[in-house]
Amino acid sequence: MSLNGKVAIVTGSGQGLGFAYTRELARQGAAVVINDVNADTAAQAVAQIEADGGRATAVVVPVGTTDAAKALVAGAVDTFGRLDILVTNAGILRDKSLLKMTDEDFDLVINVHLRGTFTCVREAYAYFKEHNVRGRIITIGSPTGQRGNFGQTNYAAAKAGIVGMVRTWALEMKRAGVTVNSVIPVAATAMTKTVPYFQKAVEADERGEAMPAFFRHDLGFGTADDVSGLVAYLASDEAASITGQAIGAGGDRLQVWTHPEAATTEYREGGWSYEALQENAGTLFTAETLQSYGEEFLPLPEDLKPAQAAEAR
Repeated sequence: MSLNGKVAIVTGSGQGLGFAYTRELARQGAAVVINDVNADTAAQAVAQIEADGGRATAVVVPVGTTDAAKALVAGAVDTFGRLDILVTNAGILRDKSLLKMTDEDFDLVINVHLRGTFTCVREAYAYFKEHNVRGRIITIGSPTGQRGNFGQTNYAAAKAGIVGMVRTWALEMKRAGVTVNSVIPVAATAMTKTVPYFQKAVEADERGEAMPAFFRHDLGFGTADDVSGLVAYLASDEAASITGQAIGAGGDRLQVWTHPEAATTEYREGGWSYEALQENAGTLFTAETLQSYGEEFLPLPEDLKPAQAAEAR
């Protein structure tokens, strides 16, 4: 077991993707700290890990504040004597289009995803530095943070911000031997269950059946377990050379996302005045140079369209 003797915290891990990550880390030998806001959910997750032969404890606290981050690190150290791995998975959704999104909707999502990642990483890194631990930090991003998605201003901002912080932290933590990466999961969860496009895939997963190949291969959409292997690998000593990356996982697909680069570069002596831009706009801003935005999904095969779509036909 490659993580034997290691101790990991996974925020938001009482169920769903977070629990899948925790279970795989435990399967690879790590003792795990489960975090949830619901004590019963956390206790059930701990019981399942222990029933599988692993070691687990729970810290019931809402992620976001510095006090919560301190409680998580203390929970790992007090129970298992050390900390080696942090996975920042905790998150919530408050999806609304821009004019309907309230300040509270925005602040709640930013606080849990973005501020919660910041406070937990800061606390874990402080422990790593103080105890000379070549730790592993895995943050959780989203395709929405990479591409944007309708109705998710708050979530897109948080997830894009997380990847931005990862690139900065990779620079700051390099000398300490600590790696930090972002995993971009594409999987059947409570969040994707409500999206009609994925209905047939989620239904198959709930029945314990294999998802249709279209979802797993063509879309890179799979189960939570399809993502957990990458999380555990990035937490291992074998991944010491991988840092500052955004890596997608879902179904049969693995992707290393590019960092933003200039799509085109043009120079003009004296700079680009309003008049110069007017004169050259036709060649500067074309279909080839302007970038796409938003998630782009392949058309669903007829037999995989959601039931309501089939009824409408």
